[in-house]
Amino acid sequence: MSFRNRLTLFFVLIVIVPMVSVAFVLFRLIDDNESGKADARVAAQQQAAINLFAEERDRAEEVLGEVGSDNVLAQALQTGDDARAAKRARQLVRFRDIERIAIVDGGRIVLSAGDPEAVAPAARPLRNRSGRSFGRLEVSVIDATAYARRVRRVTGLETIVRRGDGLLAGTLASAGDEALPRLGEVEVGGRDYRVASFDAPGFASASVRVSTLGSQAGTDTDVATSRLYAGGILLGFLVLAVIFAVGVSRSLQQQIAGFLDAARRLGAGDFSAKVPTTGNDEFSALGEEFNSMSRQLEARLEELSQERERVQGSMRRLGEAVASNLDRDALLEIVVRTAVDGVAADAGRASVCGEDLATLEERVSIGSMGGLARAMESVEIDALRAGRPREATAGDASAIAHPLRGADGGESVVGVVSVGRAGRPFTPSERELLHYLAGQAAVSMENVDLHETVARESITDELTGLANRRGFGDALSREVERSKRFGDPMGLVLLDLDDFKDINDNHGHQQGDVVLREVARVLRETSREVDEPARYGGEELALVLPGTDLDGAFNLAERVRERIARLRVARLGDPGTLQVTASFGVAALPATASDEEGLVAAADAALYEAKRGGKNKSVRAQ
Repeated sequence: MSFRNRLTLFFVLIVIVPMVSVAFVLFRLIDDNESGKADARVAAQQQAAINLFAEERDRAEEVLGEVGSDNVLAQALQTGDDARAAKRARQLVRFRDIERIAIVDGGRIVLSAGDPEAVAPAARPLRNRSGRSFGRLEVSVIDATAYARRVRRVTGLETIVRRGDGLLAGTLASAGDEALPRLGEVEVGGRDYRVASFDAPGFASASVRVSTLGSQAGTDTDVATSRLYAGGILLGFLVLAVIFAVGVSRSLQQQIAGFLDAARRLGAGDFSAKVPTTGNDEFSALGEEFNSMSRQLEARLEELSQERERVQGSMRRLGEAVASNLDRDALLEIVVRTAVDGVAADAGRASVCGEDLATLEERVSIGSMGGLARAMESVEIDALRAGRPREATAGDASAIAHPLRGADGGESVVGVVSVGRAGRPFTPSERELLHYLAGQAAVSMENVDLHETVARESITDELTGLANRRGFGDALSREVERSKRFGDPMGLVLLDLDDFKDINDNHGHQQGDVVLREVARVLRETSREVDEPARYGGEELALVLPGTDLDGAFNLAERVRERIARLRVARLGDPGTLQVTASFGVAALPATASDEEGLVAAADAALYEAKRGGKNKSVRAQ
């Protein structure tokens, strides 16, 4: 195939095919744009429908207060006189601006007066003289038909109101019982509409769906007009492209032959190949660059060999990072070393945010900072504040820094990785490499955080925040082993909340959870930092006391018991407070036991003795 034919083929592939693709995409964008505009108009008008619904509920809310304060209705409801209540409800509907009154109990309507097609109800709970709820009063001041007509009058959109699978009202005579989509296109009565729907609360917690429909005819006209205009522009560009292609192909044929010979020689390894250059046009400049390329190619091959060795070393370090990704400092050191080698920097370091989140603490440093310190400090602070990569120069020193994102993937920054060198600035590819390495470091640090979080949660009781049974066992085994090894005493306190079952039975398990949290708070506040409070199980709690003998453990148990006895726990949903007490069993190594199993058994026996002896007391193990 001749060069001219290939050029023609390339023209078709490079110009015509993309232009056809652009036309296809452009027409789709026009469709989507016009449809989006139509959806936006319908959505804006739908918001008006939502506001109208809210207005009707506000009107109902005003009337609701009057109905709720009606003495006759209230007396009938409280005495259970359903006939009298229904009669009074019908009177209120008839003589006031009310469409429907309903009494809802247990999710069903037990009394209803007025139009069953009423919508936009306001509701309030019904309470007897003792304050206990016996249902809900719901009042509406508008029916579905009036609401649909009002929406059409205000927005100009057709409106359909449905409840479940049934049609309540609609401004379209041809509206059927078929459900309408929340957003999209539908055909009703042979006409196309764009529909936008929203669900609103109805009576007895049943929802109604309000659908607003705007005509599609105007959108179709806009799409056709936009397509015609875009098609004309594309056709004009295509004609111009054909004219330029013919001229360019003839010129290129004459100039390309000179490059073929030099390219063949260069391909054969003759780096001395030269392209003849004449004139001052782009082909002359291309020939000069070609000649320069042949001179530099050999030197570049040597640089590539060195670069390959450096990349191989970087990949090995990244492999080590994956293997040690649970050691945060080791991970940061590998990332910094890889970054320094990868971008040919003189020095690099990784820093993490301090407790105030505004200062940096250096964790890893590679190379000699020397005259780079000023530039690196400046760029690190800038990257920390901006939350984005930053580059800075100071004299002949250049430095770039990349923030490390937190585990939430949001805007929080937990640290900074930075590199610097003297003599020349960093290239875009080197900045991209640092970006990649910082991203990998952030992902690996997130894995470390997740591992630590899972490990911590596996030994923590979710309700109280104390150590769970597993955490208690680990702490007890650890302290027993330390006590045996060094000969130090250690204490164990087991406590059980007195009559806790009565609290759950009489006040509910949620109240019991509150009591447990309050007692756990007392344990944390009373114990030392080295002590290990734990939830042993149910309402049983425990304290592992390193370096504490039997008397010390007993004294601590007494302090905790007295603080628990002084607790006043607020009741949930009722006035007043609850008072709780606890019984304690105290044991210690080596005074009452010689091993872990014996220590727990001794403390448990003492706890049983405290329970049997009248509760709310502390008992030493014998």
